Amino acid sequence: MTDLFDFRPPARDYAVMGNPVAHSKSPRIHEMFAQQCDITLTYDRIQVDIGGFDQAVSHFAAHGGAGLNITVPFKVEAWELCQRAGNSLSDRARLAEAVNTLAFSRDDGVAGDNTDGIGMVRDIEVNLDCPLAGRRVLVIGAGGAVRGVLGPLLERGPASLHVVNRTADRASTLAARFAAGSGIAVTGGALESALGAYDVVINGTAASLGGELPGVNAGCIGSGTLAYDMMYGDAPTAFLCWALDQGAARAGDGLGMLVEQAAESFNIWHGVRPDTAPVIAALRAG
Repeated sequence: MTDLFDFRPPARDYAVMGNPVAHSKSPRIHEMFAQQCDITLTYDRIQVDIGGFDQAVSHFAAHGGAGLNITVPFKVEAWELCQRAGNSLSDRARLAEAVNTLAFSRDDGVAGDNTDGIGMVRDIEVNLDCPLAGRRVLVIGAGGAVRGVLGPLLERGPASLHVVNRTADRASTLAARFAAGSGIAVTGGALESALGAYDVVINGTAASLGGELPGVNAGCIGSGTLAYDMMYGDAPTAFLCWALDQGAARAGDGLGMLVEQAAESFNIWHGVRPDTAPVIAALRAG
């Protein structure tokens, strides 16, 4: 029975959609955020069949859902959904052509945003204490994960940003798109085009999760390099182990990025940004 004297607002429904999604840490993260901010919510995992994304989103919204996080492989489909009449996109989601956060309202339809890039930047600059302004940055990969972070990276004013990929044309095309109007030297090319030591080397591929290395020259790692992998696991990724073996000063995985992008989503939905440090610590503790 409902307590007649409980004046707290009813729980609002949130979830993460993906395929697969059973491994997602998002429910635990948002539950910790909610406890910290004294907000009542429910947050679930929703496994969506390939080809069933639009129907799943409509069903969630029709049953009172307030917000969704979107993970692979549906970020582009979420971006496409938000381009339709009655819906909206943030500038960073429009530039990334990918959406990882959806907010629902009766009047404004579905609003899409992309918090991946700002989450990674905050993890690097705040949690790892590595300001990006004036730095020489290398990004490995040219897929959707990289596309989502280049805009926020460039907003921090690095001296240069070089994108490399196994397929050089993809890296060059992506670099040219983000270079326009940035006022920063943004270039792209093949993996072997990464020459000399960089201040920050970011792996945006999933290769190291399978024990593989992205194939860049060892010379891109210097004694002062921060090596950063957007992926994370129970142990350091193959890329981070390799980078440290080459003499990198420090290494950071994507767990902090996961929590920071979640905090940005939480802020979009609730208008308050939680403290991420204790949440990251709790996840690392297991």
